[in-house]
Amino acid sequence: MDILLNIFRVTLEEGLMYALLAMGVYITYSILDFPDLSVDGTMPMGAVVTAVLIIAGVNPWLCLLISFVLGMLAGTVTGLLHVKLNIRPLLCGIIVYTAMLSVNLVILFKGNNGITVASFFKKPTIFNSGLAALLPAAWRITIVSLVLVVIFKLAMDFYLRTKSGLLLRAVGDNEKYVTMLAKDPGKAKILGLAIGNGFASLAGCVIAQAKGSADQQMGVGMVVLGLASVIIGLSIFKNVRFMKPTTMVILGSLLYKACLTIALALNLPTEYLKLLMAVLFTIALVFSEKLPVKNKLKRGV
Repeated sequence: MDILLNIFRVTLEEGLMYALLAMGVYITYSILDFPDLSVDGTMPMGAVVTAVLIIAGVNPWLCLLISFVLGMLAGTVTGLLHVKLNIRPLLCGIIVYTAMLSVNLVILFKGNNGITVASFFKKPTIFNSGLAALLPAAWRITIVSLVLVVIFKLAMDFYLRTKSGLLLRAVGDNEKYVTMLAKDPGKAKILGLAIGNGFASLAGCVIAQAKGSADQQMGVGMVVLGLASVIIGLSIFKNVRFMKPTTMVILGSLLYKACLTIALALNLPTEYLKLLMAVLFTIALVFSEKLPVKNKLKRGV
């Protein structure tokens, strides 16, 4: 019983934290139909920036805002490369991701005395300070992560109902139609990529604070994880009409992490973990071929 409870708790912890990443990927891939690989660079950026700031004594809650803003700046660069320089979406993501490899290393070297792994286990974080310190130790990460996910999910749902959010969705559906309305689809794309990468960086911030450390390798495979969560959620819950796509994405993240957690609980060697991620992603893609994802998610927002 204790083993099952522990698997459940770990699944909730990691699934909720990575749900923030999945919501960012939902904007770029599902709404904008933009294959944004820069997520693999902005997610660890949020983590390493947070680690350096917390080591320097910055308030851990303020780190959430700083990480989100920096992620938006990186996403803006991706958007500018595409909109202003007419570079293909896939190449834009690769360029920014490659640049972020150096940027993240520089941040680590400058802010952590040349050490590539920044540890801050004994420093205050959002999970062990303030009101969080009053929560049961075993469930602090789960409860705080749940609160954050609910807040940002509601914020995204609200934004997607605004004029700017409706324009963003329209650009993903039919860019030429938006141009006919005398609106600039390029600005909407840049904004969408900024928000998506802001969520990715925010996820890195939260995950780093939960682990008490950060390094460059945290971003490896994040695009696969985020996209798999989106596809799984939108595919499995496609017929639940009252459920918003953001909720589907969050549940998709939980299901994806549940599969990985169960595999590890069954003593699957950790060196096979990335292979399992690829297999799960492939299965999700196969099932998603039967689902017109964009039409479903537009109708459900």
